[in-house]
Amino acid sequence: MTAAASTASGITIGVRSGTWRATVDGSGTIRPSDRSAPLGWWVAAEDRWHHPGAEPSVRQRRLEGTPVVETRLRVPGGDVVQRVYATADAGGVTVVEFHNDSPAAVVVAVSHRQLLTPPGRTPAPIEGIDLPATAVAYPVGHHATLRLGLAHDGRLGELPASVAEAGEVAAGWLRHVEPAARLELPDAAFVDAVVASRCEACLGAVPDRRNDAAALLLATYERVRLCSDAAEAALEMVGVAEGLIRSARRCGLDWLGAAGLAATEAVLAASGDGRGAADVADVRARLGADGAPLAVDAPEGMALVAWAEWRLARPLLGRRCQLLAGGLPADWLGANFEVHHLPAGPSSWVSYALRWHGARPAVLWEVTGDPVTLIGGPSAPEWSSDERRGEALWPEPAR
Repeated sequence: MTAAASTASGITIGVRSGTWRATVDGSGTIRPSDRSAPLGWWVAAEDRWHHPGAEPSVRQRRLEGTPVVETRLRVPGGDVVQRVYATADAGGVTVVEFHNDSPAAVVVAVSHRQLLTPPGRTPAPIEGIDLPATAVAYPVGHHATLRLGLAHDGRLGELPASVAEAGEVAAGWLRHVEPAARLELPDAAFVDAVVASRCEACLGAVPDRRNDAAALLLATYERVRLCSDAAEAALEMVGVAEGLIRSARRCGLDWLGAAGLAATEAVLAASGDGRGAADVADVRARLGADGAPLAVDAPEGMALVAWAEWRLARPLLGRRCQLLAGGLPADWLGANFEVHHLPAGPSSWVSYALRWHGARPAVLWEVTGDPVTLIGGPSAPEWSSDERRGEALWPEPAR
């Protein structure tokens, strides 16, 4: 499995409990959603000035899929590493830190001065490059780190030393998203992409209802699993689901629409509307939702989480759930893995581990919530179990 970890418009950052949001583009420029001045950066190394927006050596990643964004810029002998993340500390701050991982001192310039600054740091003169009049620069020694802050309320002053570090913020995000479902898979990049999609949903990334009703339903479902009220979300989802159903009656239902309706059923059930959930289940059955084949390639955005979870455990009508519905990826053969708290129905969840015994995989599972019948996907089409927990040895996979 492979998947992208960020959207084309950039990576959303912010604090779950606050309303301030920004995107970090591929060069590490921070663009606040309130349309205040963006924060760009440049580096003067021993050879020349380096502009991240024009350098082919720039690489970017999220820390473990979280909204902690690391952008690396190559300079002679090493990198200058920018990390950007938001924290609720000090009333809400976006921290912008620059670590000089090169053998010589550099100068880092940023595009404006509306920042919280470290005590005792003196700006350096800017020479040899045409920068905005509001830009300011700081020397950063070998293996030294410069930390600046963008206060969410616009205040200026010093950046408190107690503000959380990047690793602490990333760990906090992981603790927040893991209760929805935890994946420990052979493909770490894929897991990071799923975490990234969940974080985007929790920070309020909302697909356009007119263009992507199914993705909007899935994004709302993710927020219910992470940080929103089910009853309020159910009211939002019903109208969107009705539009999706009308479209499906005309054009058919693909797997993404089927996943959106399953998400709607689960949120209605969580809100206590059992009749509404049953009505959605009836519609799913009439539209042939269980027969909609999964896409082969991973989608982007809000659909990624549903695609990943359905490949691992696909909830079906009639209180059934298919394990490894997408088959066992060839590059996972021989690798142990486990998944926790995947949806197995509107009010059911399954956790399972796959352990190898020679050439054959053994599956150990546990079902919580309402009982479901587990069935095997392409890797074990003859297997099924009604037990809440147990283990079984599956056939040797075809190679």
